[in-house]
Amino acid sequence: MEASASKHDVFQAIADPTRRRLLKLLADEEMPITALTACFPITRTAVNKHLKVLNEAGLVSSQKVGRETRYRLQPEPLAEIKQWLAFFDEYWDDKLSALKEFVESDLE
Repeated sequence: MEASASKHDVFQAIADPTRRRLLKLLADEEMPITALTACFPITRTAVNKHLKVLNEAGLVSSQKVGRETRYRLQPEPLAEIKQWLAFFDEYWDDKLSALKEFVESDLE
């Protein structure tokens, strides 16, 4: 295991639908926890726990602004997911091409 590995990996962090929604909310703007909490039917403590997982995976950063903590999306770790999914895009393209060839050859 790498010495620089995060406590949570990106795949684990985005596995939860609440965390995925948090990332979407933070995609456009930096937001304080009070604004984020207002978007969910869960407690501030629960939202904070989700933000902690995202932070440990490197997907969000936080900074104190006065008395509030503001969160911001850090999209760079999502490149790992994009790269992983790219393999399967190619896989499905190959499978669909083979299916197309099979169907078209059967019509002749």
